Amino acid sequence: MSASAKLGGSSSSSLDEPKPEKGVFIVFEGVDGSGKSTVAKMVFDILSAEMPGRVVLTAEPTESFIGKAVRHANESGADELAEALLFVADRAEHTRQIRAWLAEGKVVLSDRYYASTIAYQGALLKDRLGGAKRAVEWLKAMNEPVIIHPDLTLLLTVSVKTAVERLKSRKDLTKFEDFRFLNDVDLIYRGLCMEDPSFHTLDASKPAQKVVQEAFLAIRSKL
Repeated sequence: MSASAKLGGSSSSSLDEPKPEKGVFIVFEGVDGSGKSTVAKMVFDILSAEMPGRVVLTAEPTESFIGKAVRHANESGADELAEALLFVADRAEHTRQIRAWLAEGKVVLSDRYYASTIAYQGALLKDRLGGAKRAVEWLKAMNEPVIIHPDLTLLLTVSVKTAVERLKSRKDLTKFEDFRFLNDVDLIYRGLCMEDPSFHTLDASKPAQKVVQEAFLAIRSKL
């Protein structure tokens, strides 16, 4: 009697079944004016054409009631610590949804994730919490229980001067779009890039199409 017969079935049946696709989590980060959202959307459109129904584009703050509270806090000048905690609360709920998508084998593209809070709120809270280093450490501790570490974090880098020039065409600039503030944000991002192996930098001073091409070189190795 064959080994498969002794086991009561065909040995090939389980091998013939297609394996579920592995979920992949990719995040786009960068200072305002880096072109991050434009590149994320272009990557989404290309991947969606290649893998219909498998690619999800999401963003932070989310469109949930917590994400709306984050926007309201920003617009109303809420306490800076309260605003940071709202970002974390929004991320906790967002992460729950991301986990579900990944379990379904989706390729999840997120326009901002936890590194944005580390960089932006780190710059915002550095004076209040005794320096940028202490602010970053506190924010990392707050975020760690609620995040998924991305398979790939694409950091779009551009000089702060260029970013601010690009932002001048926007209406209703926020407190996050000031030169000195963005310079602090940029420094924190670059520090994260040096310590987090998921980070891959892209020169965002190049045309968007070129940045997308370079993004795909990094993304392909994760799919």
